[in-house]
Amino acid sequence: MTESIDNKLKQLPFNFEPHNYMGREDFMVSNCNHQAFEMIDTWPNWVSCGMLIYGPKGCGKSHLAHLFVDKVKNSATPPPRVSIISAEQVNSRNVKRIADDNQCIVVEDLACRRNDEALFHLFNMFNQEEKYMLWTAEKPSNLLHFSLPDLQTRLNMLPSVAISEPDDMMLQMLIAKLFNDRQIIIGQDILTYIINNTPRSFAYVRDLIKEIDEISLAYQSSVNYNTVKQAVKHLAEKENKEPDLFEEY
Repeated sequence: MTESIDNKLKQLPFNFEPHNYMGREDFMVSNCNHQAFEMIDTWPNWVSCGMLIYGPKGCGKSHLAHLFVDKVKNSATPPPRVSIISAEQVNSRNVKRIADDNQCIVVEDLACRRNDEALFHLFNMFNQEEKYMLWTAEKPSNLLHFSLPDLQTRLNMLPSVAISEPDDMMLQMLIAKLFNDRQIIIGQDILTYIINNTPRSFAYVRDLIKEIDEISLAYQSSVNYNTVKQAVKHLAEKENKEPDLFEEY
């Protein structure tokens, strides 16, 4: 691999994104996330009309959000109205419409830029009507530093459950699934090598598999030790990425 990775990757004509499977059978359960999975699975027998799931980037919070939506929609005929939105999307102009349009709501990514007053009103609207809310964040609510104390208090009162970084069992399942999603076949030796030489981080593993796939495609080669090493090196050289932006609700 004498040509630089960046030059090779620039020559790729298309950016193929793997299909993200969000079904119940696709969610991998291990010690690091079984409590969060059980919390979703026990709806609507919650002790409160709201719940908070928090954990590191890439740990499966959005997958659980989709499982919650599916469970709600399958609970009645016609299906209840339920949406998944980013906290960043909620503002003073649309908060009432969001509340009126939905019988249940998922508010994702409380760590992003947000309008705390609008979120406070959204919380109250759902709480007063005893409509179910699922909130997600990377940190517990007491560490999110809301500008509005009343919102902080309300979210602190919600039952919450954490997802931790992957244990070895989850790491192995995750790596195998991510390669499978990209229709890449690897041997047990490569799987073991990655497990033994990668941080226990959902986000890092997802980035690493994506990098391995792109390098393998650029050089039209199978995944081998050298491909993995090049991917690790390239990830280390990358700077911060621009965050994804959400369109207004």
